[in-house]
Amino acid sequence: MKVCLVNPPWTFDGSIYFGCREPHLPLELGYAKALLERAGHEAVLVDGHLEGLSLAEVRDRIAAFAPDMTAVTTAPTYLFWRCAPPELRVPQELIESVRDVAGDIVAVGPHASTTPRAALKKLGLDTVVMGECEETLVRLANREDRRAIPGVAIRDPAMESGFKVTGGPQAARFTDLPALRWPDDWVRRHRHHHHRFDGEPTGPGAEVEASRGCPFSCSFCAKENFRDKYRRRDLAVLLEEIDGLIAQGVEYLYFVDEIFLPDRALLEALVDRPVKFGIQTRLDLWKFDMIDLLGRAGCVSIEAGVESITPEGRALLDKNCKLGTDELTERLVAAKKVVPFVQANLIELPTDDDAEIAAWREVVRERGVWANDPVPLFPYPGSPDYRKLFGLPDDQAWERAMDYYLTHYVDFSDIQEDKPLPLAALERRAAE
Repeated sequence: MKVCLVNPPWTFDGSIYFGCREPHLPLELGYAKALLERAGHEAVLVDGHLEGLSLAEVRDRIAAFAPDMTAVTTAPTYLFWRCAPPELRVPQELIESVRDVAGDIVAVGPHASTTPRAALKKLGLDTVVMGECEETLVRLANREDRRAIPGVAIRDPAMESGFKVTGGPQAARFTDLPALRWPDDWVRRHRHHHHRFDGEPTGPGAEVEASRGCPFSCSFCAKENFRDKYRRRDLAVLLEEIDGLIAQGVEYLYFVDEIFLPDRALLEALVDRPVKFGIQTRLDLWKFDMIDLLGRAGCVSIEAGVESITPEGRALLDKNCKLGTDELTERLVAAKKVVPFVQANLIELPTDDDAEIAAWREVVRERGVWANDPVPLFPYPGSPDYRKLFGLPDDQAWERAMDYYLTHYVDFSDIQEDKPLPLAALERRAAE
């Protein structure tokens, strides 16, 4: 089968989207391409965002390939599946523009994983994939019975509801995924160094994945329906991928792992490699000797999930944090001694006093650690916080979460230039 894997040309005007707007390597589609080719299929990857393509140019690429099946992602890369744009405007526009040249269109991403029926209806598709998509896409390409493939939702007139959902969101094995190889021109284009602030890029950046999933269940994290189970990738394969990127001129890596846990073997392997990197982690899980090794290995950027400056706040978020605020502060400061940029992420909570937050932020800033102004909580469908507020997600889950956010908050994230628009208004644009 000929399979086209498409990352849309993303735009975010009017969106609540919290993620970075720059293009990033589409890891999930890269893995899927490798597995499809291993299974004997012909696969091509079209990245409208990274390649700077218009909808018309994406359509031309797809039409020239003439695929039997096209997979479209509904969020801009695995790095941002857990903070996806709530609206489906961009994939809606793309699908409508290629419907007659793309063969059988399948959607993958957090929307299908959390609200499969809503994704099917909004996108006007017959099939969506729930959960991690790589292995499921191979089964679809193998022409297995879609009614029996776990993690697949389809339109089915035989069902009273009109839809059939088989099993739940799936987790890929992950540990044996092959080392990815990206085209040289893609790597040259990738000048963005995600979350790096210690210096201007002099060469390309790239994203890699050392582990997948997270062993914790913090209330705000939308990972219940994808990338939940923690797995660590085979080190030899990971280093093969990293060495290939270094050979292509990459000077900075960003690990997209939900949580980059201490891994002595990986860090020791990076010490002598000519590459810098950034991570997101919880420093309460790091001993001081491992923090030192992190710096020696080339880490130049840490996003540290602190979330709250009080034990009550961290308990409210189900952080399962064993350290007090003073001990967390000590680790942040220790990290800053060996890593050029350290950020303490904070979430706006009713348990935390504004004056105390301001005082703590000033304390850590004086010691070189940047702590953000607490960010309002968005109750992503697929997070425990959503369930606490509304119960299990239904077909209106994304609209409900968006309405809640717009109703309860006046000030928004500092990455949002304008007040976000309601979900219906954004998706109506696509329909029009």
